[in-house]
Amino acid sequence: MRFDYAQVLRVEPVYQTLRASRTEERCDDVPVVEVRSQPSGGGESPGVFGRIVESFKGMFREESAPKANPQTAAQASATPRGGANCRLVQVERQFQRPIAYDVDYVYKGTKYRSRLAEDPGNRLRIRVSVTPG
Repeated sequence: MRFDYAQVLRVEPVYQTLRASRTEERCDDVPVVEVRSQPSGGGESPGVFGRIVESFKGMFREESAPKANPQTAAQASATPRGGANCRLVQVERQFQRPIAYDVDYVYKGTKYRSRLAEDPGNRLRIRVSVTPG
């Protein structure tokens, strides 16, 4: 018994298909409606003096407004959404993984096909046996 190498012509993976399902929460986004108040005063634009007064008022409003705690804001964004617009759905997933390889190869002018556990690359080591004929 001796060993030799054959030239690989083609390698085709054989896949196993696995299916799995799990339950996930799906929530629909609720549209946000922005409400803006109209400035009072009959629609006239304020003059230069009016704009200066408004900017000072704005500065004082920002200082007197309570500042949000960044830790509280982070916790609020990390909490899972719940409510009427959320539901549990079954999600199906499919995975494929190679379990074998169909290999076409040629040795001394004759083509062969074998199913192997690994991809052999460009050359395939084969066992050659001689029997009387």
